[in-house]
Amino acid sequence: MAGQLKEVRNRIKSVQSTQQITKAMKMVSAAKLRRAQDSIIQMRPYAKKLQELLSNIVSNGETGDMSLAAERTVENVLMIVITSDRGLCGAFNANVIKAAKASIAEKYSAQQQKGKVTIWAIGKKGYEHFIKNKYNTDDRFKDIFLKLSFEGVQQAAQAAMKAFENKEFDVVELVYSQFKNAATQKFEVERFLPIPKTAKVAGASTADFIYDPAREGLIAELMPKILNTQLYKAVLDSNASEHGARMTAMDKASENANEMLRALKISYNRARQAAITTELTEIVSGAAALQG
Repeated sequence: MAGQLKEVRNRIKSVQSTQQITKAMKMVSAAKLRRAQDSIIQMRPYAKKLQELLSNIVSNGETGDMSLAAERTVENVLMIVITSDRGLCGAFNANVIKAAKASIAEKYSAQQQKGKVTIWAIGKKGYEHFIKNKYNTDDRFKDIFLKLSFEGVQQAAQAAMKAFENKEFDVVELVYSQFKNAATQKFEVERFLPIPKTAKVAGASTADFIYDPAREGLIAELMPKILNTQLYKAVLDSNASEHGARMTAMDKASENANEMLRALKISYNRARQAAITTELTEIVSGAAALQG
């Protein structure tokens, strides 16, 4: 009985220590989430308007260098999958990876069988998974989150654009988690290249832009910058989603620790009461034997 009590006491201490860690991690994630959320909320309207502008330019068939909007027969595919560097964030990384694999299976299964689907993993968790499962994976951008900056993301965007223009890839897609709130993320598979065109609605007027300076030079200058912004927005979305998922996961872990502590304390008290009852019974039995 004494051994059982000691075991329960040790488990209670262990759960309490774990709960302290989960509470601390929740507070850290909440602080990081606040900064990440501010960044993406400020960035999203700007990036959305730029994307609309770019899609309208491409859809209107403007003159100039349209190599980044060129539609080709899809032979080689590039998937840029944005996960996190660390775990303990619930099913966040698993859901991003699941979305990427589902998209490959649905749209590019023939290319995957020929080994013509390449993964650029941003974030170590995605890179480790795809390497382990023998996907054609490139590691050059997996450490972007170690020092998250626009310049680092810009390098990845420029490399993707250059590879597309050189016809190394015929389509480039982004797989990331769009931040909604701390408890909700939406997992997106989004076309990056060729630049998607807006669907034409019958009877709707087309946008007519006035260009200054010349149209060709302005389009050539705008396209890469807008695409850099699109990838940076996806990375910021994923960063905020990661911290939100981790904060939620740590909050749930702390609640589960409370329930375990409640059950362990009940078990400990019952065992202690049983031990006291046994000792009293032994004392009474001994006293009765002496009197007899």
